[in-house]
Parts: sequence; structure tokens; C-alpha cells
Amino acid sequence: MELAEVPEPELRPGDLLVQVRGAGLNRADLLQRMGRYPPPPGEPETIGMEIAGEVLQPTARRGEKVMALLGGGGYAERARVPAGQAMPIPAGLSFAEAAAIPEAFLTAWLNLMMLGRLAPGEVAVVHAAASGVGTAALQLCRGVASVVLATASPSKHEACKKFGATHVLARDEVPEKLEGAVKAAAGRSADLIFNMVGATCLEADVAALGLQGRLCCISTMSGAKATLDMNALLYKRLSILGSTLRTRSAAQKAKLVRDFSEKALPRFAKGDLRPVLARTYPLAEAQRAHEALSRNEVVGKIVLEP
Repeated sequence: MELAEVPEPELRPGDLLVQVRGAGLNRADLLQRMGRYPPPPGEPETIGMEIAGEVLQPTARRGEKVMALLGGGGYAERARVPAGQAMPIPAGLSFAEAAAIPEAFLTAWLNLMMLGRLAPGEVAVVHAAASGVGTAALQLCRGVASVVLATASPSKHEACKKFGATHVLARDEVPEKLEGAVKAAAGRSADLIFNMVGATCLEADVAALGLQGRLCCISTMSGAKATLDMNALLYKRLSILGSTLRTRSAAQKAKLVRDFSEKALPRFAKGDLRPVLARTYPLAEAQRAHEALSRNEVVGKIVLEP
């Protein structure tokens, strides 16, 4: 990656122009850098899917502090933001902390609450639980699910418990031990599994789910192909849901933002939810930030600052 001069963002009807004060890093950014995850048509080639900053335009909203979900263009001084994808920054949070919220919490909310329909008292499993999306997912499960089993590297288990996990399992043990670990923790099988890892977990996830269980998959980091036990799928009446956020339409993203803003955003001001900001880097050191993310060095999010 390199710094370069690019044209000022061209606003469309209903857009905001935002002075970027913080830009969150995501695994998708690593894939885009490698040419494996291009931005949706019409979005900037510049990397960056979430920001926090101050509104510059329109004049009527100038100075508002917002955090926002983007299709691209976040690693920059200024960004174009569809107004429906912007949210007010909760009181007491810095720009860097706010930049750690949109992609992580909206992804977790979409998959756990809107698609996965997590209900009170259910048993949930969160893979890659120490990641940005994972730490958001643990917090959203806390107080809803009766059991939250987090899978992560052993060195990150205590952090997972801090954010809402009731039980933990080493990620390397998932293929062989997930089903038994869920039953040992809950006395029964899982209702909802959030898979942010990919193919290596599929067989274990299907085995660990109970009757009418739901599996939400959002990543192919560990591979895209695996064996599916059709007998288990049919007999347990399972639902396997594939989901991406970035490629959804502006209207779909705006609906997600409205739902999250109404039901979850006020919880940040109360302290029930909080961004997990692990580390910040200057924008000019984005390469170092990507290297840290790819090495799984942190719990939570990395944010770039101007």
C-alpha cells in the first residue's frame, strides 16, 4: 500500500461528506489489498469500510460527529457517506473508539439478531471470538443467550470471558471437540453458531447444532469448501445462512443501521456495550497495521488515525 492523492469524493443525493478522524480495519481490507475482495460497483478503490469523523457537507449538518458504514474509501482524509449509513457517535467516545463500532457491531447484529434470531435462553457459539466482530458478538449475546461458547486462541480466552463468553474452547480443538464442549457447557446442543472462520468449522458446527439450529457463515478465511452432513441437516431441520454486509444495497444497509440504532446504539451510552479498541496507527502506517491484524496480535479492533 502507498499514500497517494485522489480526487475529492463526489457526493450523490442524500450523501454526507465527512472529515475522517478514524478508520477501522477489517479482515476484508486484507483481502481487498490482495485483490480477492473488490469493492462493490461505484465505490472507491481506496480501502476502508468504516469511519468516524465530522460532517463537512451538507452545511445544515456541518460539525456533526458521526460514525458510518462505507462501501469503500475509508482510508482517506475525507469520505462520502450515504446518510442512511451514518450514526451519531455515543457520548463519551473518542473518534478512534467510534471508528471501531460500525462494521463490527453491525455485522454481529445482522447475523445474530436479524438473521440468526437469537432468543432469550438459547445456546450460542461464536467462532473467532476475540476478533473485532467476535468481541461485538459476545457483548450482544451477553444477557440474551444462557450459554455463550467462545472459540479463540487460548491466550485470548480471558478476554473473551470479559466480553460475555460463559465458556471457551481453543480454536485448534474445534473440529474434534466442539460438539462435546457445547453439551458439557449447556447440557444440550447449540441453537445458533456464528462462523467467522470458514470451511474448517463446518462439520463440527453441524454436529454441534440441535433441532432447528441456525448456522450463520460470513467468511471463507479457512477455506471455502467442506463436507456437509446432509443427514444431520435434514433430521435436525437446520438452517445454514450465508451472509455478507458490504455487497448489500444502500437501502438494506440503511435498514440495518436503523434497526441497530433503535435497539442497540443507546446501550453504548449506558456502558452495556463498548467498542474494543486494541491499537491505533497513523494512516501513513497502514501497512504495519495490516501486518498486525494478519498476525492476530490483538483482541478487538485496530483503527487508523490521520
